[in-house]
Amino acid sequence: MTVSFPRQFARTRRFTLGEPRSFSVCAGGQRVLFLRAMAGADPRTGLWLLDLGSGVERLVVDPARLADDHDLPAAERARRERVRETASGVVAYAADDAGQVVAFASSGELWVVEVDSGEARSLPASAGAFDPRPDPAGRAIAYVSGRELRVIEVDGSNDRVVASDPDEAVSWGRAEFVAAEEMARSRGYWWAPDGSALLATRVDETAVPLLWIADPAHPDLSPTPVRYPLAGSANADVTLHLVPLDAPTTPIGWDRERFPYLARVGWAAGHEPLLQVQSRDQRTTQILAADVRAGSTRLLHEDTDETWVELFPGAPVWCGEDVVRIADVGGARRLFVGAEPVTPPELYVRAVAGADEAAVVFTASDGDPTQVHVFRWSVTGVERVTEPPGVHGAVHAAGSTVLSYAGLEHDGGMHRVVSAGSSWPVASCAETPGLIPQVHLLALGERRLPAGLLLPRDHVAGTKLPVLLDPYGGPHAQRVMSARRIWLEPQWWADQGFAVLVVDGRGTPGRDPGWEREVWHNFTGPILDDQVDGLRAAAELEPDLDLTRVGIRGWSFGGYLAAMAVLRRPDVFHAAIAGAPVTDQGLYDTHYTERYLGRPQDEPEVYRRNSLLDDAASLSRPMLLIHGLADDNVLAAHTLQLSQRLTEAGRPHSVLPLTGVTHMTPQESVAENLLLLQVDFLKKALDGRHH
Repeated sequence: MTVSFPRQFARTRRFTLGEPRSFSVCAGGQRVLFLRAMAGADPRTGLWLLDLGSGVERLVVDPARLADDHDLPAAERARRERVRETASGVVAYAADDAGQVVAFASSGELWVVEVDSGEARSLPASAGAFDPRPDPAGRAIAYVSGRELRVIEVDGSNDRVVASDPDEAVSWGRAEFVAAEEMARSRGYWWAPDGSALLATRVDETAVPLLWIADPAHPDLSPTPVRYPLAGSANADVTLHLVPLDAPTTPIGWDRERFPYLARVGWAAGHEPLLQVQSRDQRTTQILAADVRAGSTRLLHEDTDETWVELFPGAPVWCGEDVVRIADVGGARRLFVGAEPVTPPELYVRAVAGADEAAVVFTASDGDPTQVHVFRWSVTGVERVTEPPGVHGAVHAAGSTVLSYAGLEHDGGMHRVVSAGSSWPVASCAETPGLIPQVHLLALGERRLPAGLLLPRDHVAGTKLPVLLDPYGGPHAQRVMSARRIWLEPQWWADQGFAVLVVDGRGTPGRDPGWEREVWHNFTGPILDDQVDGLRAAAELEPDLDLTRVGIRGWSFGGYLAAMAVLRRPDVFHAAIAGAPVTDQGLYDTHYTERYLGRPQDEPEVYRRNSLLDDAASLSRPMLLIHGLADDNVLAAHTLQLSQRLTEAGRPHSVLPLTGVTHMTPQESVAENLLLLQVDFLKKALDGRHH
């Protein structure tokens, strides 16, 4: 039986199942651990080892041996939501330095596996084990249970609390909401290199607004309490402490009144721990070195910007005696080793993939924002490591580099490990999609807007097509990339009878810091203007685009943009599907919203301009609002409040509530039928709109 594309797309989690991921380089660069689902439509993920000495790949933990994921602790469910994890089995793990001892959690149980023997066993740890991590020597495992940070020996003995607090609003060793959702810091403790102590966060959420997420489909269930820092409100009070295994804790001090955000922590062998802290207005960050015994810190670098200072993956980190960081200076995004930039201004640096004593491996775009390449810096200069056009990524440690590659000429990603001049492939068992996208990458209009245009694969020139804009359009997410998988869903939409246009306008990454900062205090003007300009420029290149039938769809920020489009530019857009839209910026979180719009109590007019609620009375086009009622990121209140305003104004609209669904829609039947329902809505909404 032939499986439809929507069903295949849903069951393969967008064709990501079966791809290797979550690589760890261990044993001085001689072994690589990674995760890979057992098949392209099997979400159960196993732990694998590639031994560079033998070149042999081996399954270390078979997920069939583990219980299902129905009984996950709340902390683990929240972690998976923050990192958009939709698989099961071993979905996260941590290893000792030698790659000999690995710990992971499964359904609240703490598991340890001895990699060489393959012996895996569940330890008698406290209930609800979360984020277990072996110490660097593989002797003990730290983990979080409830609000406590605990340590247990690898043999299962001596399970004890090392940090706790009697206050129910205080937890140890966990990342608070904005750290996990907005700063990409998903953990809250770090082992000392010698295993004698931990650095751990103490998170006090007493002052954070308490919200309740109910399940209207099950009124017999109690609502779930969520500490959610609404824009302008109090954040969690986060402190950092040295937690020795055999002595009292020591607080690590810095100017927390000026720098309340703890964005990065790292502790590498032979070096002082590195901290990156950030001001509430996000216009200043500091990189600090910590003296853990004295509980003090000293300033290594400070970065400031009149709008905001960006946080970057993989940095700061030590390279020899120098600190590696990424900073926006003089209109360019550059890699710094020590005090000096080591990359040319035209190279747009994206992330640090890893550093050792002699080199830094990083990713960057070189003139073409749709492509990402891997580069290496050493004292001899900067060299480009990857050549084929496309999107490349890397993980680097101890002289070994894991390279990943996705391009327009092949399905899925390709992975290989490079070390000492040799290369080892890492296999993928991802499914092959049932279609090959035919995307035309374009640079549209005066601003050379990056865009992708897709027509039905059976399109006959001269046949007018309704147009579907399919943007994200906001900060931190790029849609127009030189990788085939990105264009699978847009091509399926095109094959339903649309010309599909995806435009990355001002505010999206990949180009230069100034391009991203064009949206400061203004999510509405530049972002919406660029969608309109891109549409008109595309129509000049492709005369079959019917500008009297233009729809737009999006999710999250893209949902906000889609709703805004029909509310504010009904002269251009004739129908919209807004999935999980942020309709009122004051209902979103502190760290994201305040970066771009300031605090609502300081900038009430900015928030009013960027809210959609006051636009409700202007709706004159069909609009479908979709929202997961269990969403704890973009709360369902966003859609419900806009719907209420529309109803009060007498404006017809449609609302599709998704019961039990969060900000993700991993449920196979939901994900499949959601696509089909959207097609049906747009076809009806755009039918007969030749006027």
